[in-house]
Amino acid sequence: MRDELRHILHKQGYGTAGEHVGVKLCHWTKEDLKNDRHCYKGDFYGIESRGCMQMTPIVDYCNFTCLYCWRSQSFDLDVNSAGYKWDDPELVLDGALLEQRRLLSGYKGHPTTPENKWVESQMPKHVAISLNGEPTFYPHLGRFIELCHKRGMTTFLVTNGSRPDVLKKLDPLPTQLYVSVDAPNEEVFNKLCVPIGAGAWDKLEETLDLLPSLDCRKVSRHTLVKGWNMESDKGHAEQYAKLDQRADAHFVESKGYVFVGYSRERMGIDNMPSYEDVQAFTDKLAPLIGYEQQGGRRESRVTLLVKPGVSRMLDLEAWERDHKVEDHPPVSLKDGTLIKDSNWELVNRRLAALKVGAAAPQGTCQCGHPHEAHQHGGVPMTQRVPNVSFRSSAGRTEQGHQ
Repeated sequence: MRDELRHILHKQGYGTAGEHVGVKLCHWTKEDLKNDRHCYKGDFYGIESRGCMQMTPIVDYCNFTCLYCWRSQSFDLDVNSAGYKWDDPELVLDGALLEQRRLLSGYKGHPTTPENKWVESQMPKHVAISLNGEPTFYPHLGRFIELCHKRGMTTFLVTNGSRPDVLKKLDPLPTQLYVSVDAPNEEVFNKLCVPIGAGAWDKLEETLDLLPSLDCRKVSRHTLVKGWNMESDKGHAEQYAKLDQRADAHFVESKGYVFVGYSRERMGIDNMPSYEDVQAFTDKLAPLIGYEQQGGRRESRVTLLVKPGVSRMLDLEAWERDHKVEDHPPVSLKDGTLIKDSNWELVNRRLAALKVGAAAPQGTCQCGHPHEAHQHGGVPMTQRVPNVSFRSSAGRTEQGHQ
């Protein structure tokens, strides 16, 4: 990574590690620590924001230059260059965690951040492999995901779908795989997503056809840009429906573009849809694919459609029990006490969580997580049925670890 690019990323609040690793605190991680407010992934899937590490193993290269992307696109990595030295996955994980902890250091003494929350933020339980760049270009992605799982962390991998060959061979698969389907047809795709090189739409279609065979939770993700890819008079919802039916994902997220960052150089504020716009699109898409809406967050301009019979809440306790074999590096408290994530009041915290779940009123998820993020805003809750299988670290298939 060029020193100039590293400097730019640091000014933008990123942490960097090794030659191509990027980390950035999510807005909702900070909100959880300070104000007990949570990301929509908590509402939708049970992820606790304070325990989420948002990172990328390849911050300086993407093969798309999407007009709506708010991130820097000053990529300087030649992924095809002979002799390029990739960082080992162990360095990627430990370097990312070190940077996450550095970025969180200021919250240790924050007046509205309880110490137990700060400690939990130092021991992340979830890795969002997204942030910037296209992660499937990192050649050791499978091993990196394996290392995350060995520490008991769930993984959400976000890809633009341009590398079906990588996804087909990826082992292990992430806990949840997001494929960005941000255009209803090839014409809009080429103008809005601006891929580098030919044939990217064909690769995306190949990825969608591959998804039903992949043994993990899957999400078809639509970033909606007003005036571009969500137009009723052009039949965009109907075209998305055909793509979503091919993907047969467990979930469909529709999220409105936000007029921030570098995207402001290419988009206008009129391209940012309101939550009502996103909801209207969802209302049209849902019956076309036969999915049920089970979530929505106004402040994030996002909705969630769920395939019939699928339980959306992750069983995080079962995931950790079946995958975790090692701790994160220990962390020091104010009094100098050194603690590990396996012994930090987990029993007391989980007992409290179970009490919250047992006493939860009708309309809450009752998944056992000790915060209010899973309260529903009028969207009916379906019965939790264990029907999505995962492969444990021992290689066997377990039911119900969602």
